Amino acid sequence: MPTILQIETATEVCAVALSINGKTVVQKEESAQNIHAAKLTLFIKEVMEEAKLTFENLDAIAVSKGPGSYTGLRIGVSTAKGLCFALDKPLIAINTLLMMADGYLKQNPGYTGLVCPMIDARRMEVFTAVFDAELNEVEATNAKIVDETSFSALLANYKIAFIGNGAAKCSAVINHPNAIFLPANFNSASHMSTLAHLSFADKKFENVAYFEPFYLKDFVFTTPKKKN
Repeated sequence: MPTILQIETATEVCAVALSINGKTVVQKEESAQNIHAAKLTLFIKEVMEEAKLTFENLDAIAVSKGPGSYTGLRIGVSTAKGLCFALDKPLIAINTLLMMADGYLKQNPGYTGLVCPMIDARRMEVFTAVFDAELNEVEATNAKIVDETSFSALLANYKIAFIGNGAAKCSAVINHPNAIFLPANFNSASHMSTLAHLSFADKKFENVAYFEPFYLKDFVFTTPKKKN
């Protein structure tokens, strides 16, 4: 029964969960801007204490690998790698969009349509992918600028649940009876439990020394405008 510590920092949500044999037993999360650096290690400590376990009891560390916030991902992955090095435990990396889709499907077991998790990027751009109800990839992870024609071919034949913090802005331009918009929080470390358990069983581990977050796009540095 593998015990796995799970970390999610790809969006404004800072979340930590502990799973045993694929089931979430403890979780801690908060949603606010720029809290990952201050809250992540605290949440890890609180989760371990609530579970009454030591770090030596862990079998692996799982982290949401992206796509998502550049800064959030770096904090989450750096923390996960540090724990793996210190404890000599394997690292599991979970695609953030896949994690979101699995969370939605677990909460809606009778749903038979497609799921399109969306992470907000700049303007009308989102990081997204499309999965069926069995978590098979229908559209690969990509950065998409959304307009009124986006997903039109799929919407003609399938109901699509658009979820995540990028879904709200897309509801203004995608107008189709098969489109459902649910901008609720699915960026929870607790949604990683089944996927992390399967990866552990299959020994799908990352090279801790060389693993990097899946940014999808290069980080763009911007210079603040000078005030007049």
